[in-house]
Amino acid sequence: MGLPRGWVTDLALSRTAQLKVLGNGVVPQQATRAVSLLLADLQEFVRHASSAEDVS
Repeated sequence: MGLPRGWVTDLALSRTAQLKVLGNGVVPQQATRAVSLLLADLQEFVRHASSAEDVS
């Protein structure tokens, strides 16, 4: 999942508990990409909103 070695496995947990702790975790690289895309969309929205105000 892109997590550091031992992130969960170095803990004193059973295999079942390790999987439960991980749950439906998002891979950090996927989360980074998602936030980057959302920020780009937000910047585009703000830019267009500013342009629309300049025209009025």
